[in-house]
Amino acid sequence: MKTVILCGGQGTRIRGVVENIPKPMIPVGSFPILWHIMKYYACWNHKEFVLCLGYQSDVIKDFFRNYKAHMCDYTVFLGDSKRVEYHGKHEEADWQVTLAETGLNAMTGARIKRIKKYIVDDEHFMLTYGDGVGDIDLDKLLAFHLSHGKILTMTGVHPPGRFGELMSDPAGLVTEFNEKPQSTGGCINGGFFVCRREIFNYLSDDEALVFEQEPIKKLVADRQMMLYEHGGFWQPMDTYREYSLLNGLYDAGKAPWVIWE
Repeated sequence: MKTVILCGGQGTRIRGVVENIPKPMIPVGSFPILWHIMKYYACWNHKEFVLCLGYQSDVIKDFFRNYKAHMCDYTVFLGDSKRVEYHGKHEEADWQVTLAETGLNAMTGARIKRIKKYIVDDEHFMLTYGDGVGDIDLDKLLAFHLSHGKILTMTGVHPPGRFGELMSDPAGLVTEFNEKPQSTGGCINGGFFVCRREIFNYLSDDEALVFEQEPIKKLVADRQMMLYEHGGFWQPMDTYREYSLLNGLYDAGKAPWVIWE
């Protein structure tokens, strides 16, 4: 099953941290937060990735094109420009990463629509943002998605609200979705979606299409969206404070999403 990651936004709220790289490449410890997200999915045996690129896509492409050089020590023979000797190996040799240009100014709905060709004939795929981590049980998330037969499953979380608020009935059927409400009383949008391929019927190539607005509200109206409630750790990286929080957890060896060490 493929995992689609939205990596194309400009990250204007976190520009004070770094100015010359896209937000998914901002480091937590020694590696980009995007890498942490992918490592987490890989630990649950989801190793086929489609990255929706946009702003400064060349930085992300360079990281994966030269992945071995980023991960390993190596010796360069200056008399032979083609000779490089790598020392050791990395653990991600079985990953498959598709780097898809989805437009500099495209919003999330258009970006997802534009990678349809890379989903091929898969009936389901994972979807998440390139700037948030958590300790979601992806096996339970997927089993829940497959059990209900609806088009979209969204993971709902409970941190302070500035994201899309979700209300659901006892079975998990989403009954209301409000993007970025002033105050929240229910779960909020934590990403970590699972989608049936029918999701593409709710999307268009319009660059202004925001996935979290018209498409999700239409899915709710059609009773095609379910909530998987996650009560554990979840944290986006939108501000310098959140950047410091994530790095502090990682440096202290207390990062709940790091399950590969």
